[in-house]
Amino acid sequence: MSARRRPSTLRVLGLLSGRWRRLGLGALAGAAASACSLLLLGVGAWLIARASQQPEMAALSVAVVGVRAFAVGRGVARYLERLVTHDATLRALGDVRVRVYRRLERLAPSGLSAFREGDLLTRFVADVDGVQDVVLRAVLPLASGVLVGLVTAAAVAFLVPPAGAVLLAALVLVAVAVPWLTARLSRRATRGAVAVRGQLATDIVDTTGRVPELLAYDAVDRRLDRLAARDRDLVGHLDRSARAEGLGAGALSLVVGLAVWGSLVVAAIHLPPGRSADVTLVVVALLPLALAEVLGALPAAGRQLARGVTSAGRVLEVLDTPDPVAEPARPRPLPDPPYRLRAERLALRWTPTGPDVVTDLDLDLTPGRRVALVGPSGSGKTTVAMALLRLLEPSAGRITLGGVDVRELDGDDLRTRVGLLAQDAHVFDSTVWENVRLARPGATRDELRDALRRARLLGWVEALPDGMDTWVGEHGARMSGGERQRLALARTLLADPPVLVLDEPTEHLDARTADELTADLLDATRGRTVLLVTHRLTGLAAMDEVVVLDRGRVVERGTHDDLVAAGGAYAAAVATERAAAALLAG
Repeated sequence: MSARRRPSTLRVLGLLSGRWRRLGLGALAGAAASACSLLLLGVGAWLIARASQQPEMAALSVAVVGVRAFAVGRGVARYLERLVTHDATLRALGDVRVRVYRRLERLAPSGLSAFREGDLLTRFVADVDGVQDVVLRAVLPLASGVLVGLVTAAAVAFLVPPAGAVLLAALVLVAVAVPWLTARLSRRATRGAVAVRGQLATDIVDTTGRVPELLAYDAVDRRLDRLAARDRDLVGHLDRSARAEGLGAGALSLVVGLAVWGSLVVAAIHLPPGRSADVTLVVVALLPLALAEVLGALPAAGRQLARGVTSAGRVLEVLDTPDPVAEPARPRPLPDPPYRLRAERLALRWTPTGPDVVTDLDLDLTPGRRVALVGPSGSGKTTVAMALLRLLEPSAGRITLGGVDVRELDGDDLRTRVGLLAQDAHVFDSTVWENVRLARPGATRDELRDALRRARLLGWVEALPDGMDTWVGEHGARMSGGERQRLALARTLLADPPVLVLDEPTEHLDARTADELTADLLDATRGRTVLLVTHRLTGLAAMDEVVVLDRGRVVERGTHDDLVAAGGAYAAAVATERAAAALLAG
């Protein structure tokens, strides 16, 4: 938020649009509850003062009924306020969370590079929850307090006009000056706490995901010290924010005390002597005390407003992040098959102002053709795969499907024809059946079995205790790396895209498992248009063409045998890989 303007409160409230009618009803119910509290004390004070004068019982009967009615009404109105406002706020937060999720879906994967994983989780959970503070703990208490305070000041002014002026001045201080002062004192601490909370979440996620590496390099203590320092920083920000709220509460007590004495003195001066004046004096003196209960939440409202606006600003940063790919306003329909996917003089970059990481690339994936895109890590292979799936915008050149520029097609429609098997394909903590049918929810069990058979996984599934109904654990924890990739392949085959991009499908697998999986992948996708993105060179003799990338440029291309015979960089890499395999085998 330091590099961006702080969002206006009105824009933050706009996140909750669509729920304002129910929130308004809740505010009215809260005002009614506060009014009942004031009337309960005011009428009760009048009743006690008047009863001390020993009048006829009939003179007190209306006040007795009023006390009972206001006591019951306060509880009913407060219940309705909680019910309506919390229901409306939680529904509004659900709407915001859906908006954020849809935005993340549009940004993934290339557009998420601006956010770290743990910080993004904090924005999606804690910061979205923080938006409710703007309404429940700031706007509604302020609105209810000001409304009831004005009515109370008017009532006191009706009894003793100068006392009403004193109460109005106190109301301005409590409802405007004190919340403003509290928000101003706590603003920096609140912003710091929200930012540090995101950093702490990032460090926690990063630490828990890298425990083996931290243990291997004896870096656990250093990382724990870093987390402890973050935690101390967070506690310091929260302490400073709490001190600001404490000052606000003290200021509230001071102003209310002055209002009580001021009203009492002014009323005593202006009321003529008499029994009725004594009763009025009691009522005028006690009403500011009753108002203190209503206005008690206002000092904290300033701090909650600052916190909620800061959290909402972090949510708005996600919502305002531009799409990495511009969807056409009127997308063209998909072309008719067969589907030929071509990249012509393609240049790619990950950020609009960054350098090109791929330049002048040509690819031609005619129906049934199989091409391997190889090269060292960082050469731009995965970048090309993302662009072919319309997840990254070309900075130059174009990509066509069936002769139609993919920028004229809807991205979701394109990805029904160009499928992806990624190196980090997610496996959900569910059953084999649910994980595979994710690609096509309406698929039958026979269709799933066929996809598992083609992925060379059906035998393993049938040997499980519950077959396809076996739970695989979080991230597929009950499966080996090769089994997880085969499960992902079965999911891709079930989707049945005519063009398939395999992005490093053997990453993180040992050499033997990787070679077996590569052979099975090529066999399972026989007759299908395939782009295999890989840094491993085993099994590429079956490919129609091998394209070698280095630093984003094509340095060699041809068949496997031709490139080996040419004795260039590809041939040297093949020789190195074979020597490493022989060394491991020995």
